[in-house]
Amino acid sequence: MKKQHTISAILFSLGIISTAVVSAQDRGIVSPVEKGSITFNAGVGTGTEYKSDYYNSALGTKASIEAGLWNAGPGVITLGVEAGTSFSNGGYYDNYKTSTLIVAGRSAWHHGWNVRNLDTYAGLSAGVGFHQYRYNKNGEVKQNEVIPVFGGFVGASYFITPRFGVNIEAGYDITQIQGGIIFKLK
Repeated sequence: MKKQHTISAILFSLGIISTAVVSAQDRGIVSPVEKGSITFNAGVGTGTEYKSDYYNSALGTKASIEAGLWNAGPGVITLGVEAGTSFSNGGYYDNYKTSTLIVAGRSAWHHGWNVRNLDTYAGLSAGVGFHQYRYNKNGEVKQNEVIPVFGGFVGASYFITPRFGVNIEAGYDITQIQGGIIFKLK
């Protein structure tokens, strides 16, 4: 049920962005992320509950690097990679821990609207997760497995300087919501 709400929210956000793109195409709005630019962002937030076996709250960290490859309407399409982990901090069973290390490819469409230094984006990711859970009560139980992972996300970055900014991202990806920093490397 939780996944359905997250997916619905992502699709709704993408619909709003698509509508705004059509109305913004004639205004020549430019994003800080352009064709040829390379960005790196990293953040911390609420992790995604892979395999639905997290107890209490899941924490997550994620870092990504993207390159602006194609102009698309008033925005830019980027391709890149992301890596991070989503893990529980215990909960109902104190000895129960679970974690997923993810490595994935990602692509996003970036658009700056009419606000100086603002970049908004939406995208998709796909990759592999190395999932592990551990439980140590009356004998240790440990299981490792490799799982496919798919995600969708929306985000915004505000560049404080031409090369550094703050970033927020939400969706069903390595993190469900995260805050962090962004660097424009090129």
